[in-house]
Amino acid sequence: MMQRMAAMMLTGCLGAAGSPLWAAEPVELSTRVSGVVETVWVKPGQQVKKGTALLRLERTILQAQLAEATAELARARADAGEARRERERAQELYKRTVSSTSELDAALLVDARAQATLGVAKARSAIAQKNLQDAVLKAPFDGVVKAVPGGPGTVVTAECQPKPLIVFSPQ
Repeated sequence: MMQRMAAMMLTGCLGAAGSPLWAAEPVELSTRVSGVVETVWVKPGQQVKKGTALLRLERTILQAQLAEATAELARARADAGEARRERERAQELYKRTVSSTSELDAALLVDARAQATLGVAKARSAIAQKNLQDAVLKAPFDGVVKAVPGGPGTVVTAECQPKPLIVFSPQ
């Protein structure tokens, strides 16, 4: 609910009968991922432009998760390539009536599983990359930093109600 309200305030679409109302109230910002605040680049009263980096979480774990996902993706690609070659070989042998239907079916199943595993590995890699990017909190619009309650060392738990790290308002 709070996220929806913040999004509506950011887009300026709160108001009676659909009339626009620009966000005049401060917006509490936090990161989408969990971690520990490493660096804060802004101070209260500072004016910033949309997209300005405000703070960054410590990234060691997120970088390790990305490396793990990248390795998993490489393995899944290799397995999928091998399964595809084995499927093609089984199809050729079946055409020549050298192998049975059950051997072809087994190769098709291994190929389908390898393709599914590859899809999962691609998704995990994309998520890990996005999580690493989201370790940097950026200004959602031009505005003024009102407060910085989340200094270096602050623990952020994104799964629960996240602690506000920056209180921000439009100019």
